[in-house]
Amino acid sequence: MIGRITSSTMSQDTLRTLQKNLAERAELHDKATSQRAFRAPSDDPTAAATTLDLHSQQARASQHARNIGDAMAWTTTADSALSSSIDLLNRARDLVVQGANSGALSDTAREAIAAELDSIGEELLGQANTTIAGRHVFAGTSDAGTAFDSGTFAYNGQGTGGVNRRIDENQTVRVDVDGAAAFGTGADSVFALLDDIGTELRGGADVGSRLEDIDDRLHALVTAQGTAGSRQAQIERASTNNLSVSTDLEVRRAAVENVDSLEVLIELQSAELAYQSALQVTAKGLNTNLLEFLR
Repeated sequence: MIGRITSSTMSQDTLRTLQKNLAERAELHDKATSQRAFRAPSDDPTAAATTLDLHSQQARASQHARNIGDAMAWTTTADSALSSSIDLLNRARDLVVQGANSGALSDTAREAIAAELDSIGEELLGQANTTIAGRHVFAGTSDAGTAFDSGTFAYNGQGTGGVNRRIDENQTVRVDVDGAAAFGTGADSVFALLDDIGTELRGGADVGSRLEDIDDRLHALVTAQGTAGSRQAQIERASTNNLSVSTDLEVRRAAVENVDSLEVLIELQSAELAYQSALQVTAKGLNTNLLEFLR
């Protein structure tokens, strides 16, 4: 049995259709302007869950990137200080070689060499107390005012454990350098060694035997620089990998969360055309009066 179709029924059906078309057009317009495939998790629960996971991974990658930048700053600062220290100690070695020729040196010449050694010792102490953002790169986790005290050359740092940075999910790298191992401590430090050599020069002693001691300290500095360099290389590899991971995550996030602008624009134009056509048809249909209907 066919139900009776009235003008009211037609009007209600027409309005529902128009409202549906208008809602679809509004949804497409929202996608086009926001460039997002969905506004709320309820719109697409699966895509929303995937997006949340990707955002979480991106947040971790961003934190690792910040850690990598900080780690590179620490290791670069330490490497620069060690490089300068090696240059200074090599100059000191040359001076000791000159000072070892005691028979051909006047007291004035010996004093000049000793004075330069004193100056080199002060510069070395300054390099050993190098800081970054208020932290000493050769003092480990210590918060002491200096890594090495002036005068006594006592070491105030904490060589074990050190300052570490997580550079990816599975890697943590130490970014400071053990100052005690690099420069020595107290009476056994490179600073005390240069002080002693200066004193011996002023006293007229033969300092040739001190070359072996300087070579030992040079070896310690070169070893420390090699360790810092290997950590730098590790950090650089982590940086390259982190960039690759971040790029991949962004591509995956965009594929899930963002819309295809061209596709949405075409759908929006089609929806607009359909809506305008429906309006025209509805306008003509609703203009039919009762007499025209009975004719």
